[in-house]
Amino acid sequence: MSKKSVFCIATSRIQAERIVASLRSANFSSSDISVLFPDKETTRDFAHERNTKAPEGAVAGATTGGIAGGALGWLVGIGALSIPGVGPFIAAGPIIAALSGIGVGATVGGITGGLIGLGIPEFEAKRYEGKIKAGNILISVHTEDADEGAAAKRIFKEAGAEDISSTGEASVPKAAKDNYAMHHH
Repeated sequence: MSKKSVFCIATSRIQAERIVASLRSANFSSSDISVLFPDKETTRDFAHERNTKAPEGAVAGATTGGIAGGALGWLVGIGALSIPGVGPFIAAGPIIAALSGIGVGATVGGITGGLIGLGIPEFEAKRYEGKIKAGNILISVHTEDADEGAAAKRIFKEAGAEDISSTGEASVPKAAKDNYAMHHH
């Protein structure tokens, strides 16, 4: 079975930390969790600390306390990332590869392109991009099976996250799916 991802939007850093901490205690792997949010607070300290030698668009390894603090510090590869035309972001997990893999010639660039790379349908990706640019935090979890997917969704719901969806189902209206399930058993 292919890996699915479950996504949500957290509206605050505190909420995001709570979700990541819950995922951690539910035994999700840190390398399966992605976060992406605009780098509002840390940019100045970050640039100051590193004298940014990194080329445009490259991922710079962030060691600043502000970024790696709290539950988010447990995530894999967390760091500052500049998305051309969009600005500085903090990102962690599989989404980093999706975002840094976007070529300059990509038809759909920026965040939407990275999200599509993670398997989100384009119309959902565009909606998420709007939310992220507005200062919200995207959290995604790769899940191995339906149980993990359900567990991740439960964690998102309990934390009060918004726009919870998952790949492989977002584009299928519920009625169509129920219909399919009835006729294919």
